[in-house]
Amino acid sequence: MDSKKALEQAHGDFDRAKTILKEKGLASAAKRGDREAKEGVVEAYIHSGGRIGALVELSSETDFVARNPDFRGLAREIAMQVAAMDPKDVDELLEQTYIRDASKTVGELVTGLAASTGENVRIRRFTRFQLGESVGEAA
Repeated sequence: MDSKKALEQAHGDFDRAKTILKEKGLASAAKRGDREAKEGVVEAYIHSGGRIGALVELSSETDFVARNPDFRGLAREIAMQVAAMDPKDVDELLEQTYIRDASKTVGELVTGLAASTGENVRIRRFTRFQLGESVGEAA
């Protein structure tokens, strides 16, 4: 029904209808941002050679979404992003240009998945390891 309405609103322009649907999905995802996301996965990525690795906790509202292959794939892509780009915190990570597609940010990938699953999806935390790097004092 939403597709039909978007096509009518776009006066038959298929590309404009897709844009309308995307905007509607992003607005819907923004509304879910306050809902608690306590399920999810911890995903690891080890760069070839074994000298750099990353762990990422990607959260969702339900374990059903967390088991989705797209969700797990995004968690792996984010871990790879962390290993490659070494962001300092989640906010910086969300603003980074996605390493596989410079037309998108990591935040747009997360928002896109939230829109397609109908749940709040968020990066809770991550850590990056590099062989030989000095470790700061324990807090």
